[in-house]
Amino acid sequence: MPDGSVRVVYAALAGNILVAVSKYAAAALSGSSAMLTEAIHSTADSANQILLLIGNRRSKAPADQTHNFGYGAEIYFWTSIVAVLVLLVGGVLSLAQGLQQIRSPRLIESLSVTVGVLALSALIEGGSFLVGQREVRKVVRRHRPTGKAIGFWEFIKQSKDPNLYESQLEDGAALVGIGIALAGILANALLGWLWADGAASCAIGVLLIANALIILSATRSLVAGESVAAIIRTKLLGELAGQSPRVTKVETLHLGPKSILVALTFADRTAAIADPDLDKLVHRIRTVDDRIKHVLFRS
Repeated sequence: MPDGSVRVVYAALAGNILVAVSKYAAAALSGSSAMLTEAIHSTADSANQILLLIGNRRSKAPADQTHNFGYGAEIYFWTSIVAVLVLLVGGVLSLAQGLQQIRSPRLIESLSVTVGVLALSALIEGGSFLVGQREVRKVVRRHRPTGKAIGFWEFIKQSKDPNLYESQLEDGAALVGIGIALAGILANALLGWLWADGAASCAIGVLLIANALIILSATRSLVAGESVAAIIRTKLLGELAGQSPRVTKVETLHLGPKSILVALTFADRTAAIADPDLDKLVHRIRTVDDRIKHVLFRS
């Protein structure tokens, strides 16, 4: 049974495949550049989810001699590939399609079918977004102080889980893209602004590129080796307060979304600590966050 964040990816993939097929059919009937761009958008999103699932499978490989702490960070690599090869390519294709339509505009046909497909797409994407939001709220409830709101960027920094933030960014961008496409199509068909359809395609392309850059920014630090969120570090320091011998340095590293390494340095490096006391200390540290899988003691 996949965990909550992976279920978000499966939900997004199922929705994107269904939406992409319906959008390609509507684009063929209407001749709308914005609808074709939205179909490309959904295709790119589907490819994203497949790559994320590949990354998830590879990240669960057991530790071995070449990767002593496992392969958890693989998911960060595959998320970067998603942003670079899929979202940026999708954005560039969308811009090219929009510019072509602006140069050779045409009146959109089958307006009712086109609007109906966009409405269905909004329902499907909205459902996928809500599935992800439930998982986001679980993470927020676990980490935020009581009563304190949290922004989406802060959520990204706390969760360290591309399954959640990438899928939520994609679904959010998909809903915005549907709104842009609808505006361009209606302006073309009802107001006679033939250029509006192509302009909507260009706007969706810019949206895709912006989405890619946000995902790259969020993932770059994780690929480089990012420490835990400030709130987790504060909890760790609180748990270690009064520890004898005193801990002078706490270092952390995310080995993956579900795996954290903690390294402790003691003030008195010559003091001996009995094995049972070390076991108790490790247990206390792991109660701070269930993602803490490795605790090292440095001299």
